[in-house]
Amino acid sequence: MIPVKVEKISYHPSSRSYAVLLKDERSELFLPILVGSFEAQSIALAIEVVDTPRPLTHDLICDLIAKVDGKLLAVNISKLNDGVFYASLKLSGNNFGTKTIDARPSDAISIALRLDAQIYVTAEVIEEAGVGEDEVISDKQNIISKYSVEDLEIKLKKAVDEEEYEKAARIRDKIKDLE
Repeated sequence: MIPVKVEKISYHPSSRSYAVLLKDERSELFLPILVGSFEAQSIALAIEVVDTPRPLTHDLICDLIAKVDGKLLAVNISKLNDGVFYASLKLSGNNFGTKTIDARPSDAISIALRLDAQIYVTAEVIEEAGVGEDEVISDKQNIISKYSVEDLEIKLKKAVDEEEYEKAARIRDKIKDLE
């Protein structure tokens, strides 16, 4: 299994879908996985560590794992069949030992980000679906913009507080576009 990290999320207007780009740092390949808008937003919130007023489904799953004294050991993306990726959550706990649970990659990635677990991909999947950097849409403006104005205002304040003024300007522009 090859460790990967979430590089970014891109919106693809032509297909009206989002792609999570997982990066294999050893080979410099990217694995694009198409996800729905809800899952993309959940992943983006996890990347940005944005707290929501009420728990989202992925937050609920993380809370359940914690409440049964479990730990997410890893997320494994192990198969690609007819364009569909297959993933699993590897959990452990004193009350139940080690268990593997089938999951959609988008859900598994969102949960892994929230619980700070490593994401792995098989070499076969990387070989079959991995793409080089030149094949990845590098437009940083395409990163998810499916936030509410309130969420964007929180992100704007955080960017200003952290003196990330270019990021703050992009967020400000997105807020203006939504208003």
